[in-house]
Amino acid sequence: MTQNAVEVRGLRKQYGEVTAVDGLDLTIRQGEVFGLLGPNGAGKSTTVEILQGHRERDGGEVSVLGADPATAGRAWRSRVGIVWQDESAPAELTVRETVEHFARYYPAPRDPAEVIALVGLEPKRDQRVKGLSGGQRRRLDVALGVIGDPELLLLDEPTTGFDPAARRQFWDLIRLLAAEGTTIVLTTHYLEEAEALADRLAVIAGGRVVAEGEPAELRSRFGTGATVEWTGADGAPQSVATETPTRTVAELMARFEGEIPGLKIGRPTLEDVYLRLTGQLVPTTAQPLEDAR
Repeated sequence: MTQNAVEVRGLRKQYGEVTAVDGLDLTIRQGEVFGLLGPNGAGKSTTVEILQGHRERDGGEVSVLGADPATAGRAWRSRVGIVWQDESAPAELTVRETVEHFARYYPAPRDPAEVIALVGLEPKRDQRVKGLSGGQRRRLDVALGVIGDPELLLLDEPTTGFDPAARRQFWDLIRLLAAEGTTIVLTTHYLEEAEALADRLAVIAGGRVVAEGEPAELRSRFGTGATVEWTGADGAPQSVATETPTRTVAELMARFEGEIPGLKIGRPTLEDVYLRLTGQLVPTTAQPLEDAR
């Protein structure tokens, strides 16, 4: 087995006049949780579909678990699980019947009862799929993605429709699978989800990877400056964007002759970095220190 679960070089996909993926490169190591971030239309879902062998590519080289998804056979497919954005479960079966049915497709599946409990559907195991709520159906989709005990799990916006409690439960499931050695590729619009789960991230814009690295590394490389906030002498909130927050605080201490009322220092978040890299960052309204009086 190779050290990398996924290797992609120069991946391209065209839909008519629209270029969905434009020379994308990725390397995903075995056993890591890898997040794909990007706005709608950036090429995330197309990339995941190509990795799974569901969609043909127009150019580039792709290796997933040591094989080309475009030509890999049934044995390879049993090693890859996927959770699509769209629901895939038959409406008339119960939760238990659905999971047990899909388990038969795999040579060494997980125990269906265990999987149903893992995704939080044990109280609904005898409920027909058509009677589930949207969030419960999404949990069932996750169950069908992991029932085959895959080496690689592809998750395309898996927690859409989850309430906060269900999302946290799903995070626990992902951490459990990662601890067991499963390689996980996650696309999500929830930045806190990506930061909570991913060992490394790639930000995609215009069909290309514009940045890649650990969440803290991306914040360090692409997050510019800090914002210092305080309460002015007139009681009004003040703020300043600065590359030298320590110096700014020292200047404020001299101005206030001691404690600075309402002092807060904000560092760039992963969301700030993401918005900057994808060209969606709203310019700051913070004033220079000399004007913020």
